[in-house]
Amino acid sequence: MITAKLPDWRDTLPWPGPETHKHARGRLGVVSGKSTRTGAARLAARAGLRIGAGVVTILCPPDAASVIAPAVEAVMLTPFASDEALSAAAKGMDAAVIGPAAGVNESTIANIRALAETGAALVVDADGLTVFKDWPEELFGLLDRDDVLTPHEGEFKRLFPGLLDKGREAAARAAAKRAGAVVVLKGPATIIAAPDGRLSVNDNGVPWLATAGTGDVLAGMIGGLIAQRMDSFDAARAAVWMHAEAARLFGPGLIAEDLPEQLPAVLAGLYSQRP
Repeated sequence: MITAKLPDWRDTLPWPGPETHKHARGRLGVVSGKSTRTGAARLAARAGLRIGAGVVTILCPPDAASVIAPAVEAVMLTPFASDEALSAAAKGMDAAVIGPAAGVNESTIANIRALAETGAALVVDADGLTVFKDWPEELFGLLDRDDVLTPHEGEFKRLFPGLLDKGREAAARAAAKRAGAVVVLKGPATIIAAPDGRLSVNDNGVPWLATAGTGDVLAGMIGGLIAQRMDSFDAARAAVWMHAEAARLFGPGLIAEDLPEQLPAVLAGLYSQRP
């Protein structure tokens, strides 16, 4: 049962209708790291699927395929051996998540460049942010207003040095304008800012989210909603709120793997209260 106040983005949630098919619900890609770093992508992919994306595919280096394949079911899997192959594999996708456990290296930079050319809306998280710490303007040049950056404060400081001196809300708004993309500044009160000046402060944060992997789940949730053609700012606001609500429903002992399994209850509560 949902107890927190329902926010205004609920009116734009992409519920399926009787004629809806899987491709109409959107295609999401999630880029995995190497064979020893696949868990983050699997968390993000499952979250994207749970939140309603019709087709979710993990895009992985060839050495990771044999690790991921036994660990997924409805999530699809496509190996790629180069950034050009990644671009081809992501063709036709509506959104793509990149960064969780991707590696802070030249391959991640090349992969983000490749995805930026596909037309998919990007959700850039974790290593995908850190890898541009010395040249953030290059990252910003690849983005458009439908893309989303999801930094915690440490990552934010690396990409936007000095901005947090203005306070979190002013910093998030300035960062979104500078990047030309939606910025999700994570924390106890997560702030979501759009490049057009819209700003939202999430009001239902819970302490149970302070555990490894929860940010990967959030990135997948945002990507899953964007893949369903939800406005990126609203998708980020909705995902942040549902992420916290899922954690509240589970309570103490939460680990990241639990979050996607709480989403059906969160979604059912929202569905029952449609206008």
